Amino acid sequence: MRILITFAKTEAMRFTGHLDLFRAWERTFRRAGIRLAYTRGYKPHPRLNLACALPLGFTSNSELLEAWLQDEQPLEGIQPALETALPPGLAIRQVERLDPTLPALQHGLLASDYTLTLLDPLPDLEARLAALLAAQELPRERRGKPYDLRALIQAIERLPDDPSGRQRLRLRLDARPASTGRPEEVILALGGEAHRAHVHREGLHFADTGGKT
Repeated sequence: MRILITFAKTEAMRFTGHLDLFRAWERTFRRAGIRLAYTRGYKPHPRLNLACALPLGFTSNSELLEAWLQDEQPLEGIQPALETALPPGLAIRQVERLDPTLPALQHGLLASDYTLTLLDPLPDLEARLAALLAAQELPRERRGKPYDLRALIQAIERLPDDPSGRQRLRLRLDARPASTGRPEEVILALGGEAHRAHVHREGLHFADTGGKT
């Protein structure tokens, strides 16, 4: 049985890395009494798969976890069982059944939506945004390889400031395997400091539906 879990990663899990998040989910299934299927081979591991890894320090309300279960069971009982075993910082929004013959979710991933909250104000933010969007290209280098940041930015929108007066932006960035935009790089391109912003992922877009989760 293959299921898809939509979940939030909140402040309590903000600095939990990718591998530790996997372990947290594995322990959650074990404590809930739901048996996971395992891969075959010399070192079997539980069949869990995240659609798109969330960078350390980010929060999200739209993370997607695929899980293959050892046994068929009523779908309506899975979420309550998992919720009794979840650690602080994770919250399940939805559990649904997936066709086991479909490819892994990350193969159809196109883009990610983020909300950025700037902890330090950027003067003339509208002018900075206009200049960034007007740029034909924004040459950058990642791990020794050149790339064009501008080509990875699908959209930027200025949002109303948060209740404490902090500036906010909404981004849609490419999220394909060979072309992934990073919110912190956009902050740097605007003249801000990447570590002085809170980044929250709002949704993922896939080729099969074109919709946002």
